[in-house]
Amino acid sequence: MRPPYLLNETKLTSLSKVAATHCEAIKLSLITDTYISNNLINSYTKCKELNTALNLFDEMPHRDTASWNTIITGHVNSGNFLHAWEVLKSMKSLGFLFDGYTFGSMLKGIAISGGVVYGQQVHSDVIKMGFCDNVYAASALLDMYAKWSNVEDAARVFKYMNERNTVSWNALIAGYAETGNYLRCIELFMGMEREGVRVDDGTFAPLLTLLDDVEFYDILRQIHGRIMKGGLEYENTVVNAMITAYSESGCIEDSKRVFYSAEGYRDLVTWNSMLAAYLGRDMVECGYDLFLEMVRQRLELDTYSYSNIISSCFGDAQLNQGKSLHSLVVKRGLEQLTPVSNALLSMYLKSSSSSMEDVFKIFEQLYVKDFVSWNTILTGLSQKGLSEDALRLFRHMHIDYTVIDQYAFAAVLRSCSDLATLRLGQQIHVLVVKSGFEINEYVASALIFMYSKCGIIEDSWISFEASKKESSVTWNSIIFAYAQHGQGKIALDLFYLMKDGHVKMDHITFVAALTACSHIGLVEEGLKFLKSMELGYGVQPRMENYACAIDLLGRAGRLLEAKELIKEMPFEPDSMVWKTLLGACRACGDIDLATRVASHLLELEPGEHCTYVLLSDMYGNLKRWDEKASVKRLMREKGVKKVPGRSWIELQNDVHAFNAQDYSHPNCQEIYRTLEELTYEIKISEKASMLHVPLDEMDLANGY
Repeated sequence: MRPPYLLNETKLTSLSKVAATHCEAIKLSLITDTYISNNLINSYTKCKELNTALNLFDEMPHRDTASWNTIITGHVNSGNFLHAWEVLKSMKSLGFLFDGYTFGSMLKGIAISGGVVYGQQVHSDVIKMGFCDNVYAASALLDMYAKWSNVEDAARVFKYMNERNTVSWNALIAGYAETGNYLRCIELFMGMEREGVRVDDGTFAPLLTLLDDVEFYDILRQIHGRIMKGGLEYENTVVNAMITAYSESGCIEDSKRVFYSAEGYRDLVTWNSMLAAYLGRDMVECGYDLFLEMVRQRLELDTYSYSNIISSCFGDAQLNQGKSLHSLVVKRGLEQLTPVSNALLSMYLKSSSSSMEDVFKIFEQLYVKDFVSWNTILTGLSQKGLSEDALRLFRHMHIDYTVIDQYAFAAVLRSCSDLATLRLGQQIHVLVVKSGFEINEYVASALIFMYSKCGIIEDSWISFEASKKESSVTWNSIIFAYAQHGQGKIALDLFYLMKDGHVKMDHITFVAALTACSHIGLVEEGLKFLKSMELGYGVQPRMENYACAIDLLGRAGRLLEAKELIKEMPFEPDSMVWKTLLGACRACGDIDLATRVASHLLELEPGEHCTYVLLSDMYGNLKRWDEKASVKRLMREKGVKKVPGRSWIELQNDVHAFNAQDYSHPNCQEIYRTLEELTYEIKISEKASMLHVPLDEMDLANGY
């Protein structure tokens, strides 16, 4: 008779206990007992000691199907699917019979990391060996097809099952949930209840993921009632899914009730779900307080916890909070986690007052840079006007053989647009074509902008023609391109073509149309566009649309109408609107209105140098020197400095930037010497032209 402790595998809960039991079995000469060896192998695999389990398996004088199943399950749970497959082949070649557990374990591995060929082979064995009616084999087969998103085959397996258990129903519900088929999931759920099949957390969790809109709120409440009736309200997966579902249905208060009622049953995912619920509803302060509570409770926070809270710190207002989180990340030694560093990069890039040194330091110290890392920094640099740095990083990305996706191409092409680097832009266009991204709407849009900014509107049109033209993205870009090239009539023709093609318009479409009207002086038609946006096209006017209309009126000299339009706006004007009106005041020479507009701007952006410079220039043009001096004095008092304009030139794929009296370039002496020579030659040429003397005679007269 075997000792009781050797019979009960459930008592072997730790590696030390398993090893002690193994020694005792050897001592009592019971190690040759197949049942005891199977229990020991199973215990070793649960302790992640697969090699020890394999050694024991190899030493077994007698094996049965359970022995092989245990080894297969150990390989599958360790993520070694190919090893599990080799064990299955050996089991089959040695004549051991498969059972429902064999197929169940193998199909689980195939569902996670196997391929279609493996799945089809096992499916054929299920049929040939007569296991179609076995609930374990059939359920695993169904689950495999569902996880592959092949829900039709999963439903076919389900249809012909003679016996269905909770696992079978749950697998099919999860499969349909993955495809977003809400109605089919509800039908299956009702079918379970009708047939008296027990529901569990695996039934409700996938179903709750589909109830993500306010229209599902009533159904969500009913499902919640069924969950409570079944006593599942404290199951982690159900609690977590309910928090998210209530939040996405627009009821954060219900999310809070579920969260706080689950005290004592929460896991990290529960806390992260509530954190995401707060941040998803722009309740940043509540989210930050919850995060601090997570820290106080010494929870083992994961990358999702940190990256989510850091991502909420955007703009200058939350920069200090973001820096505190950065310090915490460094303190915990998590700065090398790629998702966390990506969130930090995004945070610093979204702030106008942050130092770019922080951005480059995080990026350079990041050991594993993924697509998100490269795309985040490229897009951020492009948006901040640091196009030279963006191009430099793109070269490194390309040299390092990093695969470039559509987001990286779109960002770097925007940088080419800003610098008007045509040759480099054309070379990147070749890479785009080679990579197959030419028809992508965002890449096509960036190509249209790049060629337009480089003055080649014909190539903009070619890029537009090559795109899919299914959304407003490329249409907006080509309308802008023609509008900014002074071809407003073509731009408006494209607008009406877009309308006739039933392409969904957005507020950017109308910014482009208003820009076209502004450039060719179609004031009434532009105002008609603004007024018809909401009623005629179902597009809510935004600040940018009003700014364009104000520019339209300003260019036409209708300043009073522009001023009245600002009063009629359904929201408070921002700095963009006031800057547009200030520019119109300058064009019309209305210094009194310009002074009032400038006072609004200085309240909103006291550190913006453009307002001071524009107002100072206007006073100078009118020879009102006292007012000009007072503006200059105010600039000094506020510590505002004029940012010098910069120019770029592309030479052999290198972009050289400079401003007035710039001596930073390594070849500055040679550049200035050449510039002096060119200036002298221009002066000689002008003098020769005035005196009607041939240029070579002027050269001789000057000692050449």
